[in-house]
Amino acid sequence: MISSHLPILLVVVPLIAAPVMVILRSGTAAWILAIAVSWTALAIAGVLFAQVAGGGTISYFLGSWPAPWGIEYRVDRVNAYLALLVGVIAAAVSIYSPRSILSEVEPGRRYLFYTMYALCLSGLLGIAVTGDAFNLFVFLEISSLSSYVLIALGRDRRALVAAYQYLVMGTIGATFYVIGVGMLYLATGTLNLSDMAERLPRVTEPRAVLAALAFITVGVSLKLALFPLHLWLPNAYAYAPSAVTAFLAATATKVSVYVLLRYYYSVFGGGAVFLALPMAEILLVFSLAAMFIASTVAIFQDDVKRMFAYSSVAQIGYITLGVALASATGLTAGLVHVFNHALTKGALFLLLGGIALRAGAMRLGSLGGIGRVMPLTCFGIVVGGLSLIGIPATVGFVSKWYLVQAALERGSLSIAFAVVASSLLALVYVWRFVEVAYFREPDAKVAALREAPVSMLVPAWALVAACVYFGIDTDLTLGGAAAAAEQLLLGAK
Repeated sequence: MISSHLPILLVVVPLIAAPVMVILRSGTAAWILAIAVSWTALAIAGVLFAQVAGGGTISYFLGSWPAPWGIEYRVDRVNAYLALLVGVIAAAVSIYSPRSILSEVEPGRRYLFYTMYALCLSGLLGIAVTGDAFNLFVFLEISSLSSYVLIALGRDRRALVAAYQYLVMGTIGATFYVIGVGMLYLATGTLNLSDMAERLPRVTEPRAVLAALAFITVGVSLKLALFPLHLWLPNAYAYAPSAVTAFLAATATKVSVYVLLRYYYSVFGGGAVFLALPMAEILLVFSLAAMFIASTVAIFQDDVKRMFAYSSVAQIGYITLGVALASATGLTAGLVHVFNHALTKGALFLLLGGIALRAGAMRLGSLGGIGRVMPLTCFGIVVGGLSLIGIPATVGFVSKWYLVQAALERGSLSIAFAVVASSLLALVYVWRFVEVAYFREPDAKVAALREAPVSMLVPAWALVAACVYFGIDTDLTLGGAAAAAEQLLLGAK
């Protein structure tokens, strides 16, 4: 039955679509195929999420070679939750993209945009479901290499510089990761993550394992833009085409967070990482630094996309803060913020793409009074901003509420206060946009603008609506995060 092959179809469908798009060499045909692929991926991810919730972990052996001899795709509550998130964002971006790239990508390169998009989607989904350490590296590189091209497709020449910076730092991160995997292979004799977890306690030379942990931590932290390894992110988000920024901001860093959690809990065991080593303290310091420093830098940005790019660095700090608290509540908070921040930042960057299309500029000084001529776009940005702050009835509130609870469970009032205080910094930079958009008179250029196209507003507002809906009804997001956290913690025992 086809249902038994869903784990491999999740990856293969977009992977096969990519060369077909190159053969077609048509932007329109490639877009239609991209929509079909994205929504198929969402449907498969939804079915896998339901199957795992009802029947437990799914193992799929490629070529009928059982693990650890062959490559295993392993779908559990953790990566089913992640795959569903990637599918949701891909579905929204696929509908949004044609009108956006019409103005941001050269006509002859539009089919290449969708080709790289399909490859990136395949790589991200492959990272999520694979149970093999080296296969994970392959998918990591597929998603990264396609991301470099997607960023470079922007008309702004600074996009090339941003892509090159990302390439350099991404290559360093991938090198560190593969060195760590090589050391683990030498220590355990296997690349299967589950088998590796079983063999690691019997390794007699712990120094090699500790070195592997260090290499993997630094390599993956570069990919997820953990402060202070985030320097590639602001330019990449600011100068990439809007659809690319939204897709990467909502998925790529979140998938990298998953990789770190998978190694920490499922492979090394959370006890070994957080009890025997000072990893919790290190992550805590970097997370707090991201929350305050990146938010402060965001306040002083004049480019709106760069402002929200630095906001992403700060929001990643909230995710890793939940991980650093090393408890069920903290891990649940981190995982639910993976989903919630993806919805919020995906919506924000899609809406900013509408402003880029109509205004042709992203500097605050050029957008005075734009809320009066683009009311739907700007109100959506305000709602997304409220979610970043953590206002009740938004998804951001759910994440921060659980982070505060986790901090109080740990008996740390200072961390709870830090979560609240850093949210006030988000209030400042969100207010900067509100003040410009609604409390200034539009000049002649802004007054001549009109609302963003419906094809861009519908997917963006679908994510905005999700930010509010899942801020009220948390059964799916919080329930999925809690189940995923429970499974990770069980794997650590």
